[in-house]
Amino acid sequence: MNILVTGGTGFLGAHLLPLLLADGHKIRLIGRSIPSQALPEGVEFRQGDLKNRELVRAALEGVDAIYHLAGRVSFRDKDARQMYELHVDCTRDLLHDISKLKKKPRFILMSTSGTIAVSKTECVLNEEAPYPLDVVGRWPYYLSKIFEEKLALELCPKYEIPLVVLNPSLLMGPGDERLSSTWTVAKFLQGDIPALPNGGISVADVRDVAQVAFNALRKGELYGRHLVGLNFSMREFFERVSRLSGVSMPLLRLPKTLNILGAKMLGKWADWKGREPDLDAQEVDIGEHWFWLESTKAQQLLDYRPHDIYETLQDTIAFILQRMPPGHVAGTKGRLEKLRGD
Repeated sequence: MNILVTGGTGFLGAHLLPLLLADGHKIRLIGRSIPSQALPEGVEFRQGDLKNRELVRAALEGVDAIYHLAGRVSFRDKDARQMYELHVDCTRDLLHDISKLKKKPRFILMSTSGTIAVSKTECVLNEEAPYPLDVVGRWPYYLSKIFEEKLALELCPKYEIPLVVLNPSLLMGPGDERLSSTWTVAKFLQGDIPALPNGGISVADVRDVAQVAFNALRKGELYGRHLVGLNFSMREFFERVSRLSGVSMPLLRLPKTLNILGAKMLGKWADWKGREPDLDAQEVDIGEHWFWLESTKAQQLLDYRPHDIYETLQDTIAFILQRMPPGHVAGTKGRLEKLRGD
């Protein structure tokens, strides 16, 4: 197939492209910045923004499938407009351009589990759950992804575009150059999490999600959503990270309200000092919620087979430490040097 990938130079794209190339497909990428490393044979790169309609329409010529991976992850209110423009406005324009094609390519939308499986209380949710607008309405990232997902599910049937929506949880594993997804582990290693969050987290190995996305070329429920991930309490998750890295667990365990209040106070202190806070109040607020999900559908329809969590986390930690100055790591206890390969 001739496949167009938006956002293909990111964390997930780095693992998806080799699978597509090994299967004999030709790939065309759209990206704002030139890749830092040479792209393999069989990959064509077109530099530009998704707002550039001429660029996008030219890139759509002759494609059989589209992976829409382009996105921005931020939990800061100041980035809300940019995320809405990318996730909603650009997706709307892209689908409109696809509707003009004689042959409609398969459209695989990379969404997030946060459009479905988010709760104020401890519970496990599946694809039938309603959009949690009452929970995520104050978080611009998840809200913009809900609007993007709703838009695709509305327009694709109308335009007769075959759509598969993927909803992976927080991506872990090697290769997250920008720490866009593995930031939780990086902050833990740096000692930037002073108090243990009280919520529940769901994570997915980026290699497993890449395989699921690859399988979505030929499998999956059309116009359906597919949750992907493994569930842990925040304590269980960070205990595993602590065990593998040797970095001690946070000593504080505070109620939700005190965790959020403390983060707001530290944020004001950082503003007064003229720097970015180590941990944003919205990030703390998110950690006080439950992101537990049921991935049975993805297992049955897209052959989701998760890595062992310890392998995933060890590879995540090792990759982060390779790019982190030794002095930035808290409480080494001798294991970090081994993970670095020293």
